[in-house]
Amino acid sequence: MAETFEQMLTGGHPNSLGRTVEVVDIVLSDTDRFGELFDCYRSQDEVVRLRTSSAMKRVEAERHDLLLPYIDRFIGEIGELDQASAQWTLAQLFDRLSTDMDEKQRSAALGIMKRNLEHHDDWIVLNTTMETLVKWAGADADLATWLRPHLLSLCNDRRKSVASRASKMLRALGSD
Repeated sequence: MAETFEQMLTGGHPNSLGRTVEVVDIVLSDTDRFGELFDCYRSQDEVVRLRTSSAMKRVEAERHDLLLPYIDRFIGEIGELDQASAQWTLAQLFDRLSTDMDEKQRSAALGIMKRNLEHHDDWIVLNTTMETLVKWAGADADLATWLRPHLLSLCNDRRKSVASRASKMLRALGSD
């Protein structure tokens, strides 16, 4: 029996890609297997979930269309995962999928990102979420109003990368 994607994404150093690129190549050559890759987010192994996120970004870059039927599942299932890599990937994917979302999906994605900006402590989650929210705020005055005090607060973050990204995003957002 052939290896499952979960088996292929298991093992090795947690910060390595492992066999992620191999899995992506398989999905791109047999797109019917995209659902199997998505289901790896249910793995009990956080390394598998991390590599699944990496694979999702790579698949999206090559075949954006494969993710479209899964927008609701990204929002409903992955939005609830308590794993930083899943949340920072969502911010990036939400940005890339934003023009394909309906109003209900966009609102739900916005809710996830607002929650992450308010409550998450992972620096990559904060940085990627700020980036997407500032982009979305360009066409949403209410979001810009909500976002401004959060960015101001993050300008004082103990981590230089978060503080400087917040300052940069605040400048990009413009001042009142």
